[in-house]
Amino acid sequence: MQQGTLMRKVKSKSWKKQRYFKLQDDCMTIWYQSKRTGKTESAFCISDVEMVREGHQSEVLQSLAEEFPAECCFTIVFYGRRGNLDLIASSAEEAQCWIQGLRQLIETRSFSLICALVSCTWIRDWFQKADKNKDGRMNFKEVQRLLKMMNVDMNEDHALRLFQDADKSESGTLEGEEFVLFYKALTQREEVLSLFQDFSEDGKKLTLLELVDFLQQEQLEVEGTEELAMELINKYEPSETARARHVLSADGFLMYLCSPDGSIFNPRHQVLSQDMSQPLCHYFISSSHNTYLIEDQFRGQSSIEGYIRALKRGCRCLEVDCWDGPNGEPMVYHGHTFTSKIPFREVVSILGNSRLSWGTSSSPPPLMGMSPPSSHPRSWTPAAHIPRRLHEGDGHPLVPTSPSTTLQELKHKILLKGKKIGRLEDMLDGPGDEAPDVSDDDNRAEVEEEKQRVKVGVNPNGSALQKDKETLAQALSDCVIYCKSMSFRGFQEAHSHSHPFEISSLSEGKARKLIRDAGNEFVRHNAWQLTRIYPSGIRTDSSNYNPQEMWNVGCQIVALNFQTAGLEMDLCDGLFSQNGHCGYVLKPHFMRDEETLFNPSDPSSWDSPGPVTLTIQVISGQQLPKVANSKEGAIIDPLVRVEIHGVPADQAHQETKYIENNGFNPHWDETLQFQLHVPELALVRFVVEDYDKTSRNDFVGQFTLPFVNIKPGYRHIHLLSKDGTGIPPSSLFVHICIT
Repeated sequence: MQQGTLMRKVKSKSWKKQRYFKLQDDCMTIWYQSKRTGKTESAFCISDVEMVREGHQSEVLQSLAEEFPAECCFTIVFYGRRGNLDLIASSAEEAQCWIQGLRQLIETRSFSLICALVSCTWIRDWFQKADKNKDGRMNFKEVQRLLKMMNVDMNEDHALRLFQDADKSESGTLEGEEFVLFYKALTQREEVLSLFQDFSEDGKKLTLLELVDFLQQEQLEVEGTEELAMELINKYEPSETARARHVLSADGFLMYLCSPDGSIFNPRHQVLSQDMSQPLCHYFISSSHNTYLIEDQFRGQSSIEGYIRALKRGCRCLEVDCWDGPNGEPMVYHGHTFTSKIPFREVVSILGNSRLSWGTSSSPPPLMGMSPPSSHPRSWTPAAHIPRRLHEGDGHPLVPTSPSTTLQELKHKILLKGKKIGRLEDMLDGPGDEAPDVSDDDNRAEVEEEKQRVKVGVNPNGSALQKDKETLAQALSDCVIYCKSMSFRGFQEAHSHSHPFEISSLSEGKARKLIRDAGNEFVRHNAWQLTRIYPSGIRTDSSNYNPQEMWNVGCQIVALNFQTAGLEMDLCDGLFSQNGHCGYVLKPHFMRDEETLFNPSDPSSWDSPGPVTLTIQVISGQQLPKVANSKEGAIIDPLVRVEIHGVPADQAHQETKYIENNGFNPHWDETLQFQLHVPELALVRFVVEDYDKTSRNDFVGQFTLPFVNIKPGYRHIHLLSKDGTGIPPSSLFVHICIT
C-alpha cells in the first residue's frame, strides 16, 4: 500500500510537522499519519469539508507567506466549529493535484447526496455505519440500529417485512445488492412516484412529450420546453438505454427534482444577472461590522480569518479599525476594549489578494471602511501601507482616482471610507463619522465610546486645522475618493450641502427613529446617497439587529456581525444569494427614484400593482438531521414554519403541525398562504424545528431566499445549518403557486 503524499501540516508559525496524506479507496475518507512514528493520527470524510482555499488564505499561512510560496499552500475548511487544516505541499504541481482533486470530490459529493436514491457511495456509507461488527453483513438488529441513526422510528413489523423482502438468499442477513434493495425500499418517495405516474401513461417512464407536459403544466416553464426536456433527460437519466430513447425513468425524475434544476431557487438568478451599470447607491451591499472580530465585541479574538470568512461569504463592505501599535506599526482591533490585535499590514495584504477580494473577473469590488486611530503622527504609517499595497497587481491602481458614476466603472477597485482633509465642517465633526443618537437609550454606550475617541484627538494648544492634520495623513485622505464620511444632520441639510459620493453612518437606534418619523424621506435620501447602519454599542455579545427594516427604506450598507449565526444572518445570506452571490443586489425601481412616494410603513402611499398571493403546499421532508447534543436514540418531531420578512404589512408566519418521531421522511401535506403587498422586498424563510411541548423548539435547518427568486411548481428546498452551511441530503419537498 502506498504511504500517500508527504506534506507539512501547519498549526502556527513554529509548529510545522510532516505528515503522509492519502485518499482511501472509498473516495470519501482521507487519513494522515506521522512521518516520524508512522502512527495514523486522524482521518476526515469528504462530507465534513466545506471548501478548499488556495494560497495564503488563512491566518497561519499568511504568517508564513515569506517562507513558503502561495502556489504550494492550501487550506481545508470544515463545516461547523472544527478548525481549519493548513497544508504545504512540496511543489505547486502536488498542491494543485490535491486542490483540484478535493474540489472535484466535494462537487461529486454534493450531487450524489442530493440523488441519494441511486448513489452507491451514499448507500455504502450507511452500510458501513450500521455494520457494527464489520463482517460485511447486516442482521436485523443492525438494521434497527440503522433506522435510529437515520432518524426513523419505524414499526418493528414493517421494518422486519422490508428486511425479509430484501433478503433474497434467506440467510437472515443482508449483503451487497440485498442491502441496496432494502435501502431503495426504505427511501421510496411515494409522493414523487405518484406525481410521476400522473404524467406517465405506462407508469414506468416519461416520454419526451409527457415530460414537456409536466414542465409546462406544473413547473410553469413556457419557453423552449422541448429543448429543456431533452437537456434534463441527458443530464439526470441514469440509464444509457433510456437516454438513447429520449425517456425519463422514475429514478431520473427524482434526480431532476432533487437537482439545482428542481430547486425552489431560480437557477437563472444564481449567476450575475442584474444591471451593474447603476450608481453605487442603487444597490444593497453585503456589509460586515467589525469584520476582524470572530467572537464578542469586548474581549473577543481579532483575526484575519474574520476577513477571509466574510469575503468568502460574499461580503463587499469590510470594517478596519486602526490604532497605534508597537514601533509605529498600526494595529487593528476594537478600540477601548480588551479584544486581541492584528497588524494592519496583514489586513491590507488580505484585501489586496485578488483571489479573496473578487475571485472572478466579473465580481465587483469590496469596500474598506476605516475608523481613525489616535492622533499621534506616528500612527499614520497606514497612510504609507495603503497607497503602496493597493496599487499592486497588474499595474493598475486598486483605489479609484476619481469619483465614478456607476458600479461597473468601480469593478476591481477598493474604496476607502473615511474623512478627507480640507473642509471646515470635516474638522469640527471630530475624528469619527458615526454620530450616536443621544436620545436613544440603546446608544448610550456608543456615546461614551465616541467621547473617548474625540478626547484622544484633542490638542488644546493647536488650531482646528492642526488637529485635523494630526488626525489624518494627507496620503490617506487622498485615497478617500468615493465614500467620503460625513456626519448626518438631517435629510434637508444633506440634500442642500452633500454630494452623491459622500456617506453617513447611523446607529441602528437613530435609523429606526428616522424610519418611524420620515420613512419616505429616508427612501428618497437613499436613492442618491449611501447610508451605512451599524449595530448598537450595547451589543457587546456581537448580536445583530434585524436588517430587513433598514433595507425597507433602501439603506445600502447594513453592517452585521458575520460571526453570529441566527435569523439576521439568514436574511442577509438570503438577500445576497442572488445575482451570482456577488454581494450587490439592485434595489427595486421605486427605491431608485429620488421623487418616489414609497413609504414602507404605508404601501398604499405609492402606485403599486396590487398584492400577490403566495401559496405553499408543504408536502414532505427528507433525511432531516438530528438536533445537536440530543440524547442517543432520540428522534425529532419536525414541523415547518414559513416566515415572510418584508415591509410591516407583509410580515407574517405560519407553520404546519408536527410529525411525531420521524425525521427521515415526514409527510405534512399542508397548505399555507400569504398576501404580499411589496413582493420586491420580501424574503421567504423556511424553518424546520423539532417540536417540544415543554420548552422552546429546537432548530433543525432553514433556507431563506428573496420572493422574486422563487420558481413555481414542485420544488425541493435544500436546508442549511444554523451557520449557513449545507446539510445534504436534508430537504423539503413543496409545491409553489404565485397568483
